[in-house]
Amino acid sequence: MSKKKVLIVTQEMDPYTELTEISAIARKLSQQIQDEGMEIRVLMPRYGTINERRHRLHEVVRLSGMNIIVDDDDFPLIIKVASLPGARMQIYFLDNDDFFKRRQMFEDEQGVPFDDNADRMIFFCKGVLETVKKFGWAPDIVHCHGWMTSLLPLYVKTAYHHDPLFQNAKVVYSIYNQTMEASFPEEFSEKASINNLEAEDLKAYQNGSTVSLHAGAIEFSDAIVIGDELTAESQQEAIQTLGKAVMTFQEAESSFDNYINFYHTLLEEKVETES
Repeated sequence: MSKKKVLIVTQEMDPYTELTEISAIARKLSQQIQDEGMEIRVLMPRYGTINERRHRLHEVVRLSGMNIIVDDDDFPLIIKVASLPGARMQIYFLDNDDFFKRRQMFEDEQGVPFDDNADRMIFFCKGVLETVKKFGWAPDIVHCHGWMTSLLPLYVKTAYHHDPLFQNAKVVYSIYNQTMEASFPEEFSEKASINNLEAEDLKAYQNGSTVSLHAGAIEFSDAIVIGDELTAESQQEAIQTLGKAVMTFQEAESSFDNYINFYHTLLEEKVETES
């Protein structure tokens, strides 16, 4: 029986970014997945806050060289890799000087969100899928952590739905309280379009004139994980309304066994559906 493959896409990860709920979970969960004997790939942005020398990042030439289109402009995608300390695991970093060279992650030194956060997210999500295609590696589960990954459920289930690498993947979205959508431009839906998607295809990401990243990700995901205690009740109501499989907020180390059990339940459902 072949090993199950899990793709972790995260906006943060310990020890490369500061210690937060997301970065800690991404680190510990990745280790648990590997310890369970599953195949794993981890992708995240290469922020300017990451010290490449200390963490020994280096470019993967065979994966780099693609251009990613954002709002009709082409941006080169550079892929870097590092070995995760204390584990036999490689972490892949998506880099671009226009989006990730700055010395802060999402906000400037005054705490003002960057005005191109939407573009940065779109670049990252599109780049993730194209990088996985370069891997030639078909994940059974795509687990997304944080608002920077919130377009991936849409892309996997629409534009990439018929791609052999993604057509059988189960998408899991972990919801955390942090988001930057309040600063997103009105033309977000047009910017986020991919492969001839229409604005109608992204309506789940719009709440009137405002953007609702979590709502859109919930709509297109197969399952949801409540990542922290602060997740708004309105999001939980949306999950229940759509009848999604849900893993409630977990505390303590035992939670990582629960993630694995949650994965196996989803994969069993996939087998039943296919048969």
